[in-house]
Amino acid sequence: MTAQIIDGKAIAADLRARVAGEVERVKREHGLQPGLAVVLIGNDPASEVYVRTKQKQTVDAGMASFEHKLPADTSEADILALIARLNRDEAVHGILVQLPLPKGLDPNTIVNAIDPAKDVDGLHPFNAGRLATGLSALVPCTPLGSIILAKTVHASLEGMNALIIGRSNLVGRPLVQLLLNENATVTIAHSRTRDLPALCRQADLVFAAVGRAEMVKGDWLKPGATVIDVGINRITGSDGKGRLVGDVAYDEALKVAGAITPVPGGVGQMTVACLLVNTLRAACAIKGLPAPAV
Repeated sequence: MTAQIIDGKAIAADLRARVAGEVERVKREHGLQPGLAVVLIGNDPASEVYVRTKQKQTVDAGMASFEHKLPADTSEADILALIARLNRDEAVHGILVQLPLPKGLDPNTIVNAIDPAKDVDGLHPFNAGRLATGLSALVPCTPLGSIILAKTVHASLEGMNALIIGRSNLVGRPLVQLLLNENATVTIAHSRTRDLPALCRQADLVFAAVGRAEMVKGDWLKPGATVIDVGINRITGSDGKGRLVGDVAYDEALKVAGAITPVPGGVGQMTVACLLVNTLRAACAIKGLPAPAV
């Protein structure tokens, strides 16, 4: 048996196309152009690539893109002043501060300054709290994309045993809430978990988000399980060349799993597409319009 490969690139392209259709509709019917402001502090090379991708896809979807690039030594007070201006700006419906931040800046202070209605990263305690209590909220993009990918394999996740490996605020914790909303039975594992392989073998759905290259082995998986690999790790192969791998030993898992996301070409593709979804949803909510059909 060889697992079905979940094509994140194609699924994300379809989602972006649906977002663009809804953006065109709200422009036509309500004169509303959703706007996304991205704040990049410093010159982390990976962050610069992400921001360029976000900017291009924002414009391609018909949205307004506002980029604010600040030097690494920008003071916290100046960053907070910029966020306050963006909070007041009626053309901006989504604000994203690109993480990680340069040393010396507190991400919690900066994220907490964002208007929760414009918090398209879903990291503000207001949105995290609403999600945790089962209320509608802006949700972190990577977990949202992971759920969408799982639902391309299973129309319903109801009653399935789901294991999340990793408990970060960015992925693991919000994934718990999203899976509970889907009526899955959820277990969250982490660095202190005992006998992780045995837990894995009971799971119908495995979400690997621990940040350790190829940690989850093929023989850890229940035959036929669906594997969503959130990890992205750069390693050097025996040929001396660098390559990207996930948190799952892909070639091994391919022979056991029922379906699996590749790295690259899986969850990463969905993260930016879901950022566009969140920006569109935020714009409609701020303007008092019905939720868009994405």
